[in-house]
Amino acid sequence: MSRILPPFDDTVQLDDMPVDISDTSPIVRNNDIAESHVRTPDVEVVAGDISKHRAYFMVFVLLFINLLNYMDRFTIAGVLVDIQNYYHIGNSEAGLIQTVFIVSYMIFSPIFGYLGDRYNRKFIMGGGITLWSLLTLSGSFIGKDYFWLFLLIRGLVGIGEASYSTIAPTIIADMFVKGTRTRMLMFFYFAIPVGSGLGYVVGANIAKAFGAWQWALRFTPVLGIICVILIFIVLKEPQRGHAEGGSHLRNSSYLQDLKELAKTKSFVLSTLGFTCVAFVTGALALWAPSYMFNVIKAQGQDADEGNIAFIFGGITVAAGFIGVALGAEASRRYKRINPRADPLVCAFGLLMCTPFLFFGLWLSESNIPVSWALIFFGETFLCLNWSIIADILLYVVIPTRRSTAEAVQILISHALGDAGSPYLIGVISDALATKYPKDERLSPSVESSTLRNAFYITPFVCVIGGGFFLATALFIQKDREKAEKITKVGGPTLNINGGIDNPNLTLGENDSITVANPDRSNVL
Repeated sequence: MSRILPPFDDTVQLDDMPVDISDTSPIVRNNDIAESHVRTPDVEVVAGDISKHRAYFMVFVLLFINLLNYMDRFTIAGVLVDIQNYYHIGNSEAGLIQTVFIVSYMIFSPIFGYLGDRYNRKFIMGGGITLWSLLTLSGSFIGKDYFWLFLLIRGLVGIGEASYSTIAPTIIADMFVKGTRTRMLMFFYFAIPVGSGLGYVVGANIAKAFGAWQWALRFTPVLGIICVILIFIVLKEPQRGHAEGGSHLRNSSYLQDLKELAKTKSFVLSTLGFTCVAFVTGALALWAPSYMFNVIKAQGQDADEGNIAFIFGGITVAAGFIGVALGAEASRRYKRINPRADPLVCAFGLLMCTPFLFFGLWLSESNIPVSWALIFFGETFLCLNWSIIADILLYVVIPTRRSTAEAVQILISHALGDAGSPYLIGVISDALATKYPKDERLSPSVESSTLRNAFYITPFVCVIGGGFFLATALFIQKDREKAEKITKVGGPTLNINGGIDNPNLTLGENDSITVANPDRSNVL
């Protein structure tokens, strides 16, 4: 083997490269696995020309936008009873409000995933947030005889949100690595439970203060414009993969991206696990306040929709803070001794959520305070996985496919999860109500009974999700090591004979390979 002494150019003989890039050799030796997962310290910001302070402030801006994202999404749930009375609709039609939003959201996510891997992410997000703000505002002016138009506009809001959710996590991934990335994702995903809880509280109380539910939809658009301004002033586009030494990577075809994602078992299985999470959270998010309202009324007590939304929102915020923080920190610490920690923590969260959710529903008809407490613990365990699932995706997928991976995960998890679960709960509830006399079907006692029985499917879905995450643990280590090696070596992005994306390189004894700089193409 020849010796290479600096300075030298980046074109070297294959024999001089200290890396085996064949796909039949071990990705990482056993001792390397221990080094990479146990002894490697957390790494600070390595975002190239983006300063440390600016990178942290960019995460704060992304957190603020994500908070608004979920506030807007769950404002509807905080005023759902008012909307039902205004449009004279039942539970099935009310469930469609969330379903049409999620369907639009998941259909357009792959489009923005493709764009996010190839074009300037700042402009894509800015345009999407502007669109969702304008549509949310316009939805508040739809008359009571045009429920179909209200549904259409709520569906179109999903387009704007898809532009953000598929892209924002990849920006964080391009600025941070390892433990620092895990913590930044933890802060970013605080917005899911906290924003959801604030959506209930802010929506219900603004509607109460102004005397009309429409005003709940006129609050978030104002914040949306502020977010657009922050995006164009504060955000700076980081180079894809730079934080992991993968800035030399180039995009493969969209079809090739999808094929590679389908072959990544830990991505597929964790996506199915997340689908179960989405199913449960989607059902709870829309129906839990309405269910507790009817339970309290059925017991002969005074019930105020605003107060119930405030309680449920407070529980969601508290459970989110605790659950997301505990999940991220437990995973970070457990990974020091077990590289499969992430999916195991996710499985633990879902399996532990099951009994709390089941008994919370069962005891709600006899003991409201205990039911609230059990719902809190159930939501806390459910929230353990939010930032962890995102972290799994980001380290088993190479940088140039991450927006596409986010989009695919959104498409699958929502198509099979919360796109249908609110509607399904409503349909089951209405079907169960048919056994009662027609004049009693809308009474609080019947509404609470039928919704509770419909809700019983959610604990079983939690168990299924836990099984998917346990299966993920079998493949997570191998998939992570493969993605890390490709990112550093650039194997699958080297183009042979005009663009065949293939990690298998067959080179002659005298052939050479050029290791590309970020601003240069890969040349063989």
